[in-house]
Amino acid sequence: MDIIETIKDQIASNTILLYMKGSPNAPQCGFSARAAQALMQCGEKFAYVDILQNPEIRANLPKYANWPTFPQLWVGGELVGGSDIVAEMAANGELQTLIKAAVEKATAGAESNA
Repeated sequence: MDIIETIKDQIASNTILLYMKGSPNAPQCGFSARAAQALMQCGEKFAYVDILQNPEIRANLPKYANWPTFPQLWVGGELVGGSDIVAEMAANGELQTLIKAAVEKATAGAESNA
């Protein structure tokens, strides 16, 4: 599978996906730590991809997303943004609302497909 197809599949398969350096419990940069912490405070499960372990994704995702930096938060197939945007949204309550709505939509969609 081509790397862009892999990225598209990851984004499509995960309602909440964080591309980051390291893991949520062991982030490898401050920006990734802030984004992961904000997401964890929302209380929903989320997927992550450690770009340090996936150099092809690290090299190609910025071109695909038209977003040059990491972390990158994707919710419901849409790029939300990086660390500053995620932290700002968490501070004003928008992140929690967005995450909750995306999870509810995914759950409703899964139930209607059952």
